[in-house]
Amino acid sequence: MSANELIRSSAAVMAAKLAAGEVTSVELVQAHLDRIAAVDGGDRGVHAFLHVNTEEALAVAADVDARRAAGEELHELAGVPIAVKDLIVTKGQPTTAGSKFLEGWMSPYDATVIKKLRAARMPILGKTNLDEFAMGSSTEHSAYGPTRNPWDLDRIPGGSGGGSAAAVAAFEAPLALGTDTGGSIRQPGAVTGTVGVKPTYGAVSRYGAIAMASSLDQIGPVSRTVLDSALLQEVIGGHDPFDSTSLSDPSTGLAAAARLGNVEGMKIGIIKELHGEGYQSGVETRFNESLELLRGAGAEIIEISCPNFGYALGAYYLIMPSEASSNLAKFDGVRFGMRTLPTEGSITIERVMSATRAAGFGDEVKRRIILGTYALSAGYYDAYYGSAQKVRTLIQRDFAAAFAQVDVLISPTTPTTAFKLGEKIDDPLSMYLNDVATIPANLAGVPGLTLPGGLADEDGLPVGIQLLAPAREDARLYRVGAVLESLLEAQWGGPLLDRAPALAQNSAKEAN
Repeated sequence: MSANELIRSSAAVMAAKLAAGEVTSVELVQAHLDRIAAVDGGDRGVHAFLHVNTEEALAVAADVDARRAAGEELHELAGVPIAVKDLIVTKGQPTTAGSKFLEGWMSPYDATVIKKLRAARMPILGKTNLDEFAMGSSTEHSAYGPTRNPWDLDRIPGGSGGGSAAAVAAFEAPLALGTDTGGSIRQPGAVTGTVGVKPTYGAVSRYGAIAMASSLDQIGPVSRTVLDSALLQEVIGGHDPFDSTSLSDPSTGLAAAARLGNVEGMKIGIIKELHGEGYQSGVETRFNESLELLRGAGAEIIEISCPNFGYALGAYYLIMPSEASSNLAKFDGVRFGMRTLPTEGSITIERVMSATRAAGFGDEVKRRIILGTYALSAGYYDAYYGSAQKVRTLIQRDFAAAFAQVDVLISPTTPTTAFKLGEKIDDPLSMYLNDVATIPANLAGVPGLTLPGGLADEDGLPVGIQLLAPAREDARLYRVGAVLESLLEAQWGGPLLDRAPALAQNSAKEAN
């Protein structure tokens, strides 16, 4: 198998080849490092990575090869490389959160998920680009420049975790970690033709993820197949005493659910409020085809109404900025990160803080801090933040009523395919609408999965299909998702990413 064929394999196939001795981890890591060097840099590069961890990744790979040669029993994914969203602190590598505020900052400790990757001996390829402090839907708000969509280099890869999704879609990494606060794993997955999962809130530790909105944030897997995401969630999931919101549930049975291959008799609910009017025609067409495939596989399709979902976007954009304004208060120019001194007047703590935050934060971060601080201010707390939390309860009740009738829910992941870079950068309200279908899951804490649903007829770009399950029932997502993925690939004649036109353009440097 050539290096080009190898990097296009799934993580599960890579793991099998490593276990069989058909390839070494060093060869596998080097193939991905070569791919990153070929397609990620330059004016027309993907720009998925902010930092490439060459030396350490190869050292871990060499250690895995030595242990395997010595007959040591290793984790199934040992030696399979992974990329990490640069919002997750990683000892020995910079963690910037996509912000000038933390440029060059080195964490003194590893996030819990990083400890678990290291325990499984998965080489970390580097840190991926994101909207600053995860605030955005396009990765255009990164202080280090935008990431480009491998399907069309003039389009966005989604956000905030566009770097992780683009790295996987461009075959720069077989797996990646992202964080999802209102759709930041699933929305990039939809527009790049990858699989992205937001686990049940608390199923994966948030310890070491730089917090934006603590009641909404969730770390999760990014991959090219449903099984690969299941395998990765089993690595990073489970209880963590360092996270007070961590569930006690073990992260087992997910890969087995993905391998089950049967949805006969399952009830799948179409969310009435999350498709139809306002959704791109090509998105609706592919969504309806997915429903027919599931129906043909023996699932019962039922329309479900969740009337309070219409208020989810408004509630989210009060709760999230409120929690973000509180979480970002620690970035004050005193404790860590950058420090800017005032150019005029005396130097006081207040003036240093003001000058530092003005220089260190980008426009979108400032916008959300101001909005959140206002919503939490005296006299407005009950009217805004308090009211939004009441709406959140109504959305949770909608989910409970829906799951009393069906096993999983289904909808398009995003209303449209990827829009062009710069198209919505000056229209934040239009940008926020991209998360209309993904936000309810974060407000309720339920798990969600997106998988490629095909290409829209009008632009040839990927469409995402979203599945939602009750809290702590992540296995249902993997069971249904893997079956739908198999049916769709049979219809396309292979994985969707094999049809991405821009990947050939991105390989020009490799050919030279």
